[in-house]
Amino acid sequence: MLTVIIPTQDSERALVRTLAALVPGAAAGLVSQVLITDGGSRDQTVAAADHAGCAVLDGPGPLGRRLKAAAEIARAPWLLFLRPGAVLESSWTAEVRLFLEQGSSRTLAAVFHRAAPGRGGLREIVALAAAALVGKPQPQQGLLIAKHLYQQTGGHSAAAADPEAEYLRRLGRRQIRTLSTAVHHFE
Repeated sequence: MLTVIIPTQDSERALVRTLAALVPGAAAGLVSQVLITDGGSRDQTVAAADHAGCAVLDGPGPLGRRLKAAAEIARAPWLLFLRPGAVLESSWTAEVRLFLEQGSSRTLAAVFHRAAPGRGGLREIVALAAAALVGKPQPQQGLLIAKHLYQQTGGHSAAAADPEAEYLRRLGRRQIRTLSTAVHHFE
């Protein structure tokens, strides 16, 4: 049902947290594939991903190009883009399953709700305040999207300085639903 795509670069500790949060989705049959698109890590990121059973696309290059390449080989009809360190609340599997079942007739993209500041510190507080003021989805919220919509809209741009934010802007708020499940971010 769902291919998870995580871009990494020297992200071993953060990646382990994110992968642990995905285990309930894999056990429930929701997550069928996890693709790690690594930009040339020098730590144990690739080894951690391999140990967890993820497919690793290893090679430097612009983030947008790496994300798009991973989406092209994704086997599932739905894509979930997450940053390393993103930890979804335990309720995510039920809400995402419901979204996927209803998604074909409604919204085809969603982001997770930003968690209240906790151990993330000042950076998380600033990101939350900016999101509240601007009201636009942020890359830290992840992106759940139908693969065919991702392809129709051109996916991530290799030329963009921040391809995740640029793609969310291109999709537009009206096409993106905010789920009630929160995502916490850890470094």
